[in-house]
This record gives sequence, C-alpha cells and structure tokens, in this order.
Amino acid sequence: MTTPVADFVRAYAAGRTARLHMPGHKGSGPLGCEAWDLTELYGADSLYEAAGIIAESEQNAAALFGSAATFYSTEGSSQCVKAMLHLALQNRPAGTPPVIAAARNVHKSFVHAAALLDFEPLWLWPEEGASSSLCACPVTAEGLDRTLSALSAPPAAVYVTSPDYLGNLQDIPALAEVCRRHGTPLFVDNAHGAYLRFLKPSLHPLDQGADLCCDSAHKTLPVLTGGAYLHFSKTAPAGLRDRARAALALFGSTSPSYLTLASLDLCNRYLSEHYPARLAETVRRLDSLRETLTAAGWQTEPSDPLRLTLRAPLGLTGLDLAERLRRGGAECEYADRDHLVLMVTPENAPEDLIRVSAALGVNRAPAAPAEALPLARGERVLSVREALFAPQETVPAEESLGRVCGAPTVSCPPAVPVAVSGERIGMEAVTLFQYYGITSVDVLKD
Repeated sequence: MTTPVADFVRAYAAGRTARLHMPGHKGSGPLGCEAWDLTELYGADSLYEAAGIIAESEQNAAALFGSAATFYSTEGSSQCVKAMLHLALQNRPAGTPPVIAAARNVHKSFVHAAALLDFEPLWLWPEEGASSSLCACPVTAEGLDRTLSALSAPPAAVYVTSPDYLGNLQDIPALAEVCRRHGTPLFVDNAHGAYLRFLKPSLHPLDQGADLCCDSAHKTLPVLTGGAYLHFSKTAPAGLRDRARAALALFGSTSPSYLTLASLDLCNRYLSEHYPARLAETVRRLDSLRETLTAAGWQTEPSDPLRLTLRAPLGLTGLDLAERLRRGGAECEYADRDHLVLMVTPENAPEDLIRVSAALGVNRAPAAPAEALPLARGERVLSVREALFAPQETVPAEESLGRVCGAPTVSCPPAVPVAVSGERIGMEAVTLFQYYGITSVDVLKD
C-alpha cells in the first residue's frame, strides 16, 4: 500500500532545502525527529482542504476500514467527537430540538461539545444494578427503544462509547436496528477499538451498523499520540461526509502535526500486510495470560480482546495492584478502587505478559464483591453551556452538596460523570466523590 505522506516528508528531509518557513527549528534539534516535522508547504497538502497526498492516504485508510470515507485527526478522538456531534446537529430536521441521546459514560470531550454547540444531552442510564463502575454504562436495545418512543421527535443522534474503559462492548447491531426504526443515526466513540476491524470476524462499529464512529489510532495501533480517524459508513447520509473537513477544522488547530500524519500514513501499510495475523497471535497470548491468572485465583472481567481487566481481591484495591506491577517493571493503563486495566497490542513483546504474571503472583483471596453504586441523577438547573462558561470556584468535594456543578467531574475518561455542568450536586454524587477519591469539585460561584 502506498505511503504518500511519509514519502513526501522523507524526500523533503533528504533534499536539504533551505527552510525559510515554519517551524522554527528548521529541521534540526535535540529530538532527532525535527527533519520530519513540517508545515503546509508546497506539495505537502493541507489537512482540512486535502486534495493531494493527505487525501490519497485517507483513501487508503478508508479501504482498510471498509468505510465510505475516513478522515484523519491529529488531535485525537476528542476532535472527532466534537466534529461528529456538530454534524449531527447540522443534519437534524428543521424545527427539531438540538438533543443528543447519549449513554452517560461519555468522554469529557462530549460534555465540552455540549457547551460549545449548545445542545441538550438526553442521558441513557444503565438499568438499575446493571453496572458497578462509573466506567461502564450498558445500554439495552429495549431501553433505547423505550427512550426514543417517548420522544416527540427523534434526537439528532444516539451516541454510545464502545469499548468503554473497562473493555465492555455495547450491542451495536441491536442498537443500530433500534436507531434505524426511529430514524436517527447511531454514532460510536470507538476510541479504544481501532483494531476491532482486523479481527475475524470484525467487531468494528462500522461493520456492526454504526453510521459514524471515531477511532483513536494511537491507543491500539502503532501511531503517534493524537492520531485518530473519523469514519463514515456507506449508509450514512452523504451530506455529512461533504461537511466533514469543515467540522474537523472547526475544532482543530490550523497547524496539524505532520509527524502524526506520517505515522497514520505508515500505519496503513502496516495494517495491510501482516497485522491481522500478529493481532490474532496477540489475542491468543492474552487469552493464555487470562487462563494463567484465573488458575492463580484472580478474577478477570469480560472485556474486548486486547484488554485485561482484573477485579481487585478482598483486602486490596486496583491501585494496590498497579503499585505491585510497577515494582515488577510494568505500568497499567488504569486503576481505581475496584479494577486494574491493562491494554495490550502486537507491539508488546511476549516477555511483557510474563512480567505481569510474575508481578501479580498467586492470589487465593476471593474478588471483592461488586458494589451497586448509586446513580447520581443530578437535578438540571442550567444548560451545560450556561454552567461551563459561568464564574466558578473549586471547593472540597464534601462541601459541594447542593451546589451547581461547573466543570464535569469524572473518575477517568471516558466514564459516567458523577456530576455534569449545570446539575445540582446531590448526596448520591457526594457519596461517589468519596468512593472514587475525588477530593475537589468545580462549582458555580454563589
């Protein structure tokens, strides 16, 4: 597969042209990668008006992912999330309210988009007792159908996060069918699942019925931090694709990183060659580690194939387990009171998993029971936009009862926000602050 962006960057670096343009390092410096760090000079194309080498590279990515169109982001899925939601609002029928129905475990970029675009989130909550972590928010097709049936008009989009931070996958085919019946598009934050396309069979949201989704390439593929994709399915309204670059430009820097673009470009060739086989082998190795840990007394939680999620045993927390790993020379993706999360890719050597097993050792204590956490359904006092841009102050979490949330409060991204901007903080929220070790909260000034 061609790599037009990387080829251009390499050729320019080798040509030793006098760089009378930005960036200021002029292609040399202590990092060693400066020669590849370019700007939109002649022949380099321009990300938000792409018609040359970047457009060619994006077409390569679209072919790999089976999309109608794929667009690059150098500012992660955060940029793509905002662009998706902007497109949803632009595409809604005239006269319908600016509402997005969303599973509550959103990344904070979703809340920021609600403020910037001034839409109203209609939160989709898990069934009572269905979730024991703020990271998870399972949405059933039946629950979604009930919510949409109760509305006078369909929302501009239904939005879910899948996989979530613990690795749980939503039932995308069932949710997509409900959305089709109600005439509303399904958008998926697939930031942690770019690799799902290359499993056999594919578990990627596009292949399961999503209309739009974003993937953070840098989370599970060998791409530099910030590299991401915005994908459009072949059934998504064509008008959305026509406005995609403008939507991404609305939320992106006018100086996208060519180092990141080159890494996305080179990843196309990587994916087109031996990646599926390497992925399958990595999944087998991780499955073997799960079996080893289970035999040693650890409780592993259901998760996507490249994630290992452990429930902390009695007497320990996930934070304790993370520290145990550090002493063994390994670093986890995430830990909280209840869970330890490891993310693995084919770039991990087999020795990395051996190190995990050795560091954790044998544990014969039963897993700590999953506690039913309260759902902090705060009373909405102001819109997200009004609250997020209002004067704020930071107070100790235990003193926030009855105050109006300013900035969204989450235990980790993406996760169910304990309180969202504009909601009055109730006792359930204060309890969750304490449970997750949140010590301070941004609230509106009285």
